[in-house]
Amino acid sequence: MPKGGRKGGHKGRARQYTSPEEIDAQLQAEKQKAREEEEQEESGDGAASDPKKEKKSLDSDESEDDDDDYQQKRKGVEGLIDIENPNRVAQTTKKVTQLDLDGPKELSRREREEIEKQKAKERYMKMHMAGKTERAKADLARLAIIRKQREEAARKKEEERKAKDDATLSGKRMQSLSLNK
Repeated sequence: MPKGGRKGGHKGRARQYTSPEEIDAQLQAEKQKAREEEEQEESGDGAASDPKKEKKSLDSDESEDDDDDYQQKRKGVEGLIDIENPNRVAQTTKKVTQLDLDGPKELSRREREEIEKQKAKERYMKMHMAGKTERAKADLARLAIIRKQREEAARKKEEERKAKDDATLSGKRMQSLSLNK
């Protein structure tokens, strides 16, 4: 709830609403006035033609875009002084026939760096698979050590199993000899 417990307007003033018709009428009046000024500037001496004809031509021009009117009508001193901004780049539209699709496309710095990075990675992987990199050599040496350890472990396991089998066979022989007595 606003201060003072009152609802509504700012500082006690009554609000004034303008209807859309009034706004349209004001805009049309401003456009008409601007066009009359332009026509007077173009004609030079101010010799204007029949005002009824001008109204008819204005009615037909109302269907044009407001953007064109805004560009033609400059605010304030802009109409008197021609100012060119050197930093402003005018956008030029190219026709489809003017586009050069067959020519070499220049890549941006990021795209070039990404392609170079991918090529370097592929070269490294080829050398790694061939075993020419230091990391590949270290991996192969580590694998050779592990292979030897596994072979030794398998050999020991085999010997233990044979020793166990021999012990069980010798134990059975002892039992059979003892039973034969």
